Amino acid sequence: PEEGRFSFFNSPYPSHRSFTGIDLYPEKRFNEAAPSPVAGKVTKIRWVKCPKGKMFDGSTRDCVILLRSLENPERWIKILHVSPLVNVGDVVEPGDDLGMLLRSGFFNFWTDPHVHVEVRKPSDPIRARGGFKLERVITVKASRVVNELRGRVVESKPEYSLVALNERFENGIPVRLNGQIGLLDAGIPHYGWVGIHTDVNPSLGGIVRLCKRELGKIRSAYSNMCISDCNLVFTLDGKPVGLSLYLFPSSPPLMKIVPRRPGELDLKKLDEASIVIS
Repeated sequence: PEEGRFSFFNSPYPSHRSFTGIDLYPEKRFNEAAPSPVAGKVTKIRWVKCPKGKMFDGSTRDCVILLRSLENPERWIKILHVSPLVNVGDVVEPGDDLGMLLRSGFFNFWTDPHVHVEVRKPSDPIRARGGFKLERVITVKASRVVNELRGRVVESKPEYSLVALNERFENGIPVRLNGQIGLLDAGIPHYGWVGIHTDVNPSLGGIVRLCKRELGKIRSAYSNMCISDCNLVFTLDGKPVGLSLYLFPSSPPLMKIVPRRPGELDLKKLDEASIVIS
């Protein structure tokens, strides 16, 4: 998305651990219009129950929108977290209003509005597993790794704070990966795994280092992406926090700092924040 971000791995759900799902963040608010990510014909709309939001007020229903791809009719596109403005039979192009962004009960309290996308077989379009594996097409633009997770708060709310690192990077936060450089795409340590984007084919067992600390070892890989475990914890002013990290195709990356509960962190805009890794 223009002026937005995306993530293959920053989610607890199965498709984000099997290289088959991507979340697109269009930088809009909940209940604002979500743009269609693809050209397709609406083939089915199904509402599903979801859990009650934990520590936030969310919808107890989510919606699955299925589009038959106009580029390849043998592929259907599965879309979640959008309350449809379209009807079965409608044709949409990329950027057309698809529906309104839902705050789904499947989310966590820090989750921003986004569109979940999978590519599916027409015979198996809905279940949680079974999508086609996806590949990243943008290149990794990084010539050095991050040395410290320190920066200035640019936005703060009870659910999270956004920090612009003092070190400037493109697209994502870079780490060391077997002598190469990769970009983090993860919710750590809370999801228990780490996604890394590279411009090489990663080797299983390779060590991922964040700020010279061993973050984990590569457990699975596909194309120019891989997943490692997470062996580090993070604190801010002595309080445990999570880090929520994404890829930014057209802007410098921001680091999202997540408290254990909304309102637990006392950060204000323009404060300096420094993450301790252990």
